[in-house]
Amino acid sequence: MKLNVRGDKVEITQAIQDYLTNKLSKLNKYFANSDEITAKVVIRVRGHVQIVEVTINTGSFVLRCEQEHEDLYAAIDLIVDKLERQVRKNKTRILSKQSKESVVSFEFPVEDFEEEELKIIRRKKVDMKPMSEEEAMLQLDLLGHDFFVFYNIETDSTCIIYKRKDGNYGLIDTK
Repeated sequence: MKLNVRGDKVEITQAIQDYLTNKLSKLNKYFANSDEITAKVVIRVRGHVQIVEVTINTGSFVLRCEQEHEDLYAAIDLIVDKLERQVRKNKTRILSKQSKESVVSFEFPVEDFEEEELKIIRRKKVDMKPMSEEEAMLQLDLLGHDFFVFYNIETDSTCIIYKRKDGNYGLIDTK
């Protein structure tokens, strides 16, 4: 697995780079094409707390995890354990979905507002691939977000799946 490590308010030393490489290499056994996968790691500091965020895009699915700890090395250990639990928990579902359709590029239209209070503080481009509702639920859980936008292969439409307060899922289907 290739690493793309970036530090925000922290210098990434060779020791940190080596530790990350060593720890994240534990995940290689779960991926058939681990040499083609890139893990993006962002290390931030907020006060005395070290924040480590790892995003691994495998082409078929995205693993994302964020961990805070006062000790950077402990945060790295915790995040690798968390990622490994995510993969093991969903291994059979992930493996069955790995050889599916190709990725389609998709951009969200954004309207400009003239009010000064409302500002777009972040823009994201999303690669969207056709998937089933079950695979979208898996992606939502793997990313750790509240919602996930996907192209539903069953209805041939763009859908939004979201996590409800009661722990179940909701689905918004567009026309």
